[in-house]
Amino acid sequence: MFYVIEGKLKMALDQNKTLNISAGGEFVIIPKGTNHKPIAVGQVKVMLFEPKATLNTGDKKKKFTVNNLEKI
Repeated sequence: MFYVIEGKLKMALDQNKTLNISAGGEFVIIPKGTNHKPIAVGQVKVMLFEPKATLNTGDKKKKFTVNNLEKI
């Protein structure tokens, strides 16, 4: 889930669809397996919620993959 705290965010999805999300309580939930590309419109602050098991590199392990995340 992407929650916009400040600014505006565009979320490009498959099939040439783009969602516009603004601050003030707007958010978007991206279903598992959906290709998406967040695009900041100027400066934007977002809060990202995802399951603990989600890798920071998606479904592929790479040299940048973090396996043991620290608690916030």
